[in-house]
Amino acid sequence: MIYVKIHRSYRNVVAVCDSDLIGKKFKEGIKQLDLRESFYKDKILGEEEAISLMQIQSKEDSTFNIIGPKSISCAVEAGIISENSIGRIMGIPYALVLL
Repeated sequence: MIYVKIHRSYRNVVAVCDSDLIGKKFKEGIKQLDLRESFYKDKILGEEEAISLMQIQSKEDSTFNIIGPKSISCAVEAGIISENSIGRIMGIPYALVLL
């Protein structure tokens, strides 16, 4: 399952994270992922729902913060990111999208 939280502002920020990673912290050198519940945890969605939501939000010029293998896979399928835009910290894939 995937958690999605939309932070509404002049430009929405869509936080997407695999449910099993919430609350964890990963650090590698100067890079870190701090997957706080307050930023990522809101609606829990299946993969098809997450893909649909990301496609809708991309049309709204939202920005995206995507963490975890399932979430990244959904973002690729939704056309939000490509394979070459994926970073990794301690093996955890992530992507930031500023449209």
